[in-house]
Amino acid sequence: MTDQNETPETRVSLKQLYKIFGDDPETAMEHVRNGLSKADLLDQHNHVLGLNDINIDIPDGKMTVIMGLSGSGKSTLIRHLNLLIRPTDGEIEVDGENILNYSEAQLRTLRQQKMSMVFQKFGLLPHRTVLENAGMPLAVRGFSKSEWAEQARKWLNRVGLDGQENQHPNQLSGGMQQRVGLARALTSNAPIMLMDEAFSALDPLIRTDMQNLLLELQEELQKTVVFITHDLDEALKLADKLVILKDGFIVQQGEPQRILLEPADAYVEEFITDINRARVLRVRSVMRTGADPKSSSGRVEAIGADDTLESALAKAKGDTSVCFKVERGGKVVGQLDMTDLVRALVPSAPPEDGNTARKVA
Repeated sequence: MTDQNETPETRVSLKQLYKIFGDDPETAMEHVRNGLSKADLLDQHNHVLGLNDINIDIPDGKMTVIMGLSGSGKSTLIRHLNLLIRPTDGEIEVDGENILNYSEAQLRTLRQQKMSMVFQKFGLLPHRTVLENAGMPLAVRGFSKSEWAEQARKWLNRVGLDGQENQHPNQLSGGMQQRVGLARALTSNAPIMLMDEAFSALDPLIRTDMQNLLLELQEELQKTVVFITHDLDEALKLADKLVILKDGFIVQQGEPQRILLEPADAYVEEFITDINRARVLRVRSVMRTGADPKSSSGRVEAIGADDTLESALAKAKGDTSVCFKVERGGKVVGQLDMTDLVRALVPSAPPEDGNTARKVA
């Protein structure tokens, strides 16, 4: 996860997006607009509410993670971005253009050149070699074999599969197959990468390796990534922006650190209850800006703005009077004392009424 002071431009924008599955979605829309819940819509009208008034600005060059439990609408949402599913109502803008107005030719170009997708079940063709699978995005666009093979081999090497290009998918482990899927998405050279539960089928250690690889690649390539997961630890590790869904609507969205410190309601609070806050929270999120670091004991330690609170605790070595000067780029940007640190480790109470917020920016 990166931290930038400037606000990135919006690459993809979802505006008042609704999706209702059933025989008469337009009629069902009226009931939803009048406040009918997902459960009542299904019970009374036999229609399924997939997405309910979704508004998200997806920043360019950042990783936006969309998470929620099964049935929350997260996989339905990501399939709207390349119009594998069309909405019942709303707008989907990519680079300022409403793609709902695209022709079939424009949609093919969008899917082949502007967006790539990494699937949970890998989506590899079993009768093709690793090299052929990785080179497919360029092959279908008419590139010569020498051209697509060169690019595919480059990205296979980059994801740690050098020497495997002549293997077939069934000769590879699950983790290696997903590396092929990632190489295929990178070979397309698309600026937007969609990842639908891409690592959830992997064993924990392999999953961690893939997360680290993705972060390493993202630091280098600065793709606009939309990543779907049901795992909060994964979401917090990867996200520049986090969107939490429930029953098809947004409960809370924003910078992950702020969501941890300021949960919108009891639903979000329940999500984050078991998180190791010391390991996840960054010094920059709880420091006091512009303050002159002072300690009653005279002990002042330097720490980076993006260091975790866990690393601050380790540096303190049990000294509760220590004060940290927080640095970024060689400059002091604030201070952190142990009182503020310990306070940040205690979860905030959700709003007293316990009602789930429909949208929180």
